[in-house]
Amino acid sequence: MQQKEDKTFLDKLGIVASGLCALHCLSLPILIPLLPFVGSLFFAQEWFEKTILSMSMIVGFWALFIGFYRYHRQIYPLYSLMLGGLIYWNKDIFGESYEPFTIAVGAFLIIGAHFTNLKLCKSCQSCESECASSS
Repeated sequence: MQQKEDKTFLDKLGIVASGLCALHCLSLPILIPLLPFVGSLFFAQEWFEKTILSMSMIVGFWALFIGFYRYHRQIYPLYSLMLGGLIYWNKDIFGESYEPFTIAVGAFLIIGAHFTNLKLCKSCQSCESECASSS
């Protein structure tokens, strides 16, 4: 039972981190005008956004790599994670007016990669036989 919890923890953490990152980026244009004296400029710094995204990608890669290596051997969740991260990292490539759309697409791909990994790990037959034999 512990092994099942271990393999889903990183995916769930990656989903939360990616979701918070997207929420941060999408809500920032609303928060800046409302909270100019509270220090919201710290959250608007480019390095802060890149740090959050980098941490999200590291957690995501680790979770998806474990799912790939130990359980399901499907590489496409890693492709989705990397594509989402690349889109997210270059969110301003189409200009400021398209930034929210670009952020949403990148976040959707990252979160989708984690959900796909969870689904693949839960449907893995070899995982269930390993868990049953170790009990």
